[in-house]
Amino acid sequence: MTRSELFSQIQKKSSFLCVGLDPDLEKIPTHLLSEPDPIFSFCKQIIEETADFAVAYKPNIAFFEALGAKGWETLAKVSELIPKDIFTIADAKRGDIGNTSSLYAKAFFETMNFDSITVAPYMGKDSVTPFLEFENKWVILLALTSNVGSMDFQLIEDKDGKPLYQSVLEKSQEWGSPENLMYVVGATRGELIGEVRKAALEHFFLVPGVGAQGGSLADVAKYGMNSTCGILVNSSRGIIYASGEKDFAKAARKEAHKLQVEMKGLLEKYL
Repeated sequence: MTRSELFSQIQKKSSFLCVGLDPDLEKIPTHLLSEPDPIFSFCKQIIEETADFAVAYKPNIAFFEALGAKGWETLAKVSELIPKDIFTIADAKRGDIGNTSSLYAKAFFETMNFDSITVAPYMGKDSVTPFLEFENKWVILLALTSNVGSMDFQLIEDKDGKPLYQSVLEKSQEWGSPENLMYVVGATRGELIGEVRKAALEHFFLVPGVGAQGGSLADVAKYGMNSTCGILVNSSRGIIYASGEKDFAKAARKEAHKLQVEMKGLLEKYL
């Protein structure tokens, strides 16, 4: 999917919502456990009820690969369910040298046909650029995350006072462009989103942490939005686990719609 196609979907749906698919067998409604493929049944109903409001879906690969071969089969079936005009993110956090990254890219871009993949930048250029060689595919590079351990490295300053995440932003823009490179920026870091935006004016951000993790959607838009919206806000638990009962899909739809309504107002305010 191209950047213009993604922005077109944002405008069409008045939404920049990404629904995270984190299907945990210990959390999905128990009535699904009698199904032949409980994870597929869960994701299918979530997608069917939220597709009106979502411009992206982000399967967290760990929840699938933990189930072995069957999990990979389920992931393939789930990815086929997602409407073709909705952006897909393989949340795999890959990143290794040379030919290994090339094979990761082939797996997720060709074999499974995802639009994008999350990538860790720690190993540098030759671990990232193989993913950038695929036309109309995207790298979503970890830049400033919101987990507790992020402070171990990301905010370390060099002798000039520049934090490491800023160096990642600057260097990586030599490898990719706003047409194929996004950044992960945690929603719980409010004003720091603005600092990332200053360093990456035109790039899209994937912003997790709104909802269950306490991030403010209004702050994300205030600090992160640009002329083409420039943000995909992910909500996982807040949507998919809105109910643990048989009405879980309807409850997910309600939560997704609630976010979409707020997003519509923010798009009208800032664009």
